[in-house]
Amino acid sequence: MKKLILGTAALALSAGMALAQDVVRLGTEGAYPPYNFINDAGEVDGLERELGDELCKRAELTCTWVTNDWDSIIPNLVSGNYDTIIAGMSITPEREEVVAFTQPYTPPSLSSYAALSDEVDLEGGVISAQTGTIQANHVVDTGATLLEYPTSDECVAAVRNGEADAVLADKDVLVPIVNEGDMVFVGEDTPLGNGIGMAFRKSDPELKDKFDAAIQSMKDDGTMNALIIKWLGEDSPRW
Repeated sequence: MKKLILGTAALALSAGMALAQDVVRLGTEGAYPPYNFINDAGEVDGLERELGDELCKRAELTCTWVTNDWDSIIPNLVSGNYDTIIAGMSITPEREEVVAFTQPYTPPSLSSYAALSDEVDLEGGVISAQTGTIQANHVVDTGATLLEYPTSDECVAAVRNGEADAVLADKDVLVPIVNEGDMVFVGEDTPLGNGIGMAFRKSDPELKDKFDAAIQSMKDDGTMNALIIKWLGEDSPRW
């Protein structure tokens, strides 16, 4: 934490305000469908691609997309490799110590367990979760054995190949996987986090405010709920 804070301070003078740039760089993972993924054309796609493009239009900003591995996505924002994170990131007090969040663009979603059968021990078994997520922290809190992987796909694969008893992830992410037929939801759904928002360097409050206003405008005119229904389904929480 000390190194991160010192690094942030050192960058304050060199990075400058993102608004001074010609192009605002949107950082995402590109590996967390349906929120963000890389399509067959090699382009960022998903709810957050459509959302990010619309927010930039409403904020009258020219934007481009950058992909980054999840486990280093916050450090690379702080280092100035892009100007915001829009990557299915839940708002948590721990993350707010390092970055500044907009208001959430999706309400707190349920997290769910999925397994090959409903006869699994969720508290005493081995549970896979993506590294650095609120789900991984929750697994530790339950007393189960945590098995972490860099991507959600690897977490699911760990269950299918027998390395883990179940996977814990956003239910929105697991629904299409369970619908494939070889896995089932087990246990109870758990609400985690304070919704998903965009993250910014704390030195860029003006840029954050522009996106905040654009998010609010999409909530006000109903287009945010329409995006949630389109990408996450009718059962997903919405505004």
